[in-house]
Formats: sequence, C-alpha cells, structure tokens
Amino acid sequence: MSTDGGLHIGIFVFDEAEELDVVGPFEVLAAWEQHSAIKPHVSTFSHDGEGVRLAKGLRMVPARSADDVGPLHLLVHPGGWGTRALIADPGHLEWLRMVHAQTPVVAAVCTGTLVLAAAGLLAGRPATTHRDHYDELARIDPSVLVDTEARFVDDGDVVTSAGVSAGIDMALHLVARLESPEVARQVRGALQYDPDPPV
Repeated sequence: MSTDGGLHIGIFVFDEAEELDVVGPFEVLAAWEQHSAIKPHVSTFSHDGEGVRLAKGLRMVPARSADDVGPLHLLVHPGGWGTRALIADPGHLEWLRMVHAQTPVVAAVCTGTLVLAAAGLLAGRPATTHRDHYDELARIDPSVLVDTEARFVDDGDVVTSAGVSAGIDMALHLVARLESPEVARQVRGALQYDPDPPV
C-alpha cells in the first residue's frame, strides 16, 4: 500500500491510555519512517488536541486533534483503563465507526479491542485482547470470535493485539504487511527488539 504522499498513521491518545500501548507502536512506526521507501508518517492525536495523562502518570502532548489529523491509512487505538469511559461514550463510538469507514486499517492494542467491539466493528470477526479481558470482550459482543492464543489477529481492515507488549509485535507485522518483511526486520534490528525475557 503506497501513495505519492506516503502513508498517514495516527495513534489516538486519551486519558488513562496504557503507556506502552501508545509508545510501543509509536516507536516501531516512527522507526519505520526512517527505513521506508514509501515514507509513512506517524503522529499522535487526541480528540481535542489537548494533552493527556496516561495510565501510570506519563503526560503526553499530542501533535494534533481529531479534527485536523486528516485522512488516515492506519489508525492505532490503544487500550488502558481509559477505555472504560470510551466504551460508554456514544460520541467516541460514532467517531470510531466514521473513521473505520474511511480508513483502510484500524488496529487496537490490548483493551482497545473492547472499544472496537463496543462500536460494532468486530461483529462476527476474529479478535484478541489482554487475557484478563476475554470474557469482557465476549460480553460486549458475543459474536466476536475470541482468539485466546494469538499475539495479534489480522482480519484485513481490522487488526487486534493481546496485552501491552503485543502491540509492538502487531506494529512490526503491520510494517511487514504494508511494506515488506525485509523492512520490518530492519526496523526490528534498529530497535534491538529481540525478546528473550530474563525472568
């Protein structure tokens, strides 16, 4: 997937989003900018463009608001405790449905998947989320085919990932899908991302 103007990627941020859900994919996708021939551009945005306080206290000032982020090729929706408010926010869910209709790929990290489900974007589709929230995902939309094994699930225009660090794997997958596995390997090498947990 490429365009003359490059790929436009937006990471939506909100109060009490999980820190690594935001910065994990951001780091991968921003590193992709430096290794890509198709020149993707990634930016963060909040609904109103104002700063947000993430789940563990990290404060972030996004680059844009939802009104001026422009058309996207890829939307990344993080998870975190702040999703509880978003699941119950009709305005946010309607916005998400509108963005989905105009955006080739919508990706969710961790409990961001629950928001996609609440917006009706996962009806009858395979998806995953943080393991502690499989039952909640099924309650929100019983038609979702919950994958309890995958780190991420790619269902075409919607991609979902499991908890927190799985967002990094999902982002690398998206680089491979949208450009090439070779470029994704270059990005992984640049980040020295080679999981081998010490514990």
